[in-house]
Amino acid sequence: MKAVTINQISKTYTVQKEKTIALDGVSFDADLGEIFGIIGPDGAGKSSLFRILTTLLLPDSGTANVMGYDVIKDYKNIRKKVGYMPGKFSLYQDLSVEENLEFFATIFNVKIKDNYQMIAPIYKQIEPFKDRKAGALSGGMKQKLALSCALIHKPDVLFLDEPTTGVDPVSRKEFWDMLSELKQHGLSIIVSTPYMDEANRCDRIALIQEGKFLSINQPNKIIKEFKRNLYSLESLNNRIALKALKEKNEIHSCHPFGEKLHITLKENQEIQFFENLLIQNKIEYQHLEKIEPGIEDCFMELMLSKQ
Repeated sequence: MKAVTINQISKTYTVQKEKTIALDGVSFDADLGEIFGIIGPDGAGKSSLFRILTTLLLPDSGTANVMGYDVIKDYKNIRKKVGYMPGKFSLYQDLSVEENLEFFATIFNVKIKDNYQMIAPIYKQIEPFKDRKAGALSGGMKQKLALSCALIHKPDVLFLDEPTTGVDPVSRKEFWDMLSELKQHGLSIIVSTPYMDEANRCDRIALIQEGKFLSINQPNKIIKEFKRNLYSLESLNNRIALKALKEKNEIHSCHPFGEKLHITLKENQEIQFFENLLIQNKIEYQHLEKIEPGIEDCFMELMLSKQ
């Protein structure tokens, strides 16, 4: 049995007679005990997919199963089997940390003491603040409280919709460390994120854009599928260099990455050809090197290939 199986799921929203395709026939499955990441920018369809899988939204077409249960026919069973942490902090701001946890335990008809071992490594970090109102917590502490509430009934599958958005880098790392520890207990985790650098914390990932999956595989295997030579250019003026390079027929792709440009050539030539191209076009630069691609490079390349 798979933790999650979806087949050709589609969802369209209609607002003032204008249709927006959120999901366009997507399919994937996630194994038991796997951390499966759904990675893509805002508006790609991640939250719609999560709401369908947690029985909060009906698909227009296709089928989806969670722990063998159909999301439409067996929604009551699914709600007992899953934990869900939405992208927006949705706990009760006026209740204390402890009161929120007790409330969610009551909803699932469980006692905190019975399942405390499941949440102990996480909850112990915020337990000293158990009397503080949830609305007064920092971003990282809210994140830990929301995760504790999603786990208090010992779900089989945990759905986390952009859990690290809006928190500091240290809290992001701590959160992923907690997920790795939860995986050791056999929990299946489906997590979405717009941060490409979090891909390597997942066993497998699906890259999503405009409601379609661009690729589904292990992160290292997606990177191995990147066949072009990739160059990192640090120019004296990236804005001018970006504009100039995009106008050249020899350039396949050119994207800003922080203070550098990542570039591929149509004919996949070596670095000497590229150096000559820069000199011929009087593009001044400080540093040029051939680099290994990351997941974000792969995402940009897959987007380009689908156009």
